Amino acid sequence: MFTAAIKKSTICVCQISPVLAATMAKNVSFITGSELLSLKERSNVAIVDVRDDERSHDGHIAGSLHFASDTFQDRIPNLVQAAKGKDTLVFHCALSQVRGPKCARRFADYLAEGKVDAGIKNIMVLERGYNGWEASGKPVCRCRGSTCKGGC
Repeated sequence: MFTAAIKKSTICVCQISPVLAATMAKNVSFITGSELLSLKERSNVAIVDVRDDERSHDGHIAGSLHFASDTFQDRIPNLVQAAKGKDTLVFHCALSQVRGPKCARRFADYLAEGKVDAGIKNIMVLERGYNGWEASGKPVCRCRGSTCKGGC
């Protein structure tokens, strides 16, 4: 179990693997579905869905970028390009216990290496992932296109 402070007044408890929890840096934080819902309409926020095939079957958060976890490491430069003009990235997978946090960490490490100045100030992981988002009645998109324009 990993506990991370999002704000001074908010504590989230997320179940992720103990090994991954030990490697999470301070610059990757967690965000609730309600918090994301209020942020997602801002033009400076990008949602990054790292689920693999289940995205095409289960739906997705409208407007999210898809960077499957199985090819994520090789596609980080593409994500930097896709997220141009954004300063906040919110990663998620189905439950945000392994793939979402792992990809967020990899992205943070990539930026820390100084290979590129992407302007990203906040890297977050959606608590409870897509499954929690959908189960709590938050809006989902079921378009089949490779790129979701968010008008679902």
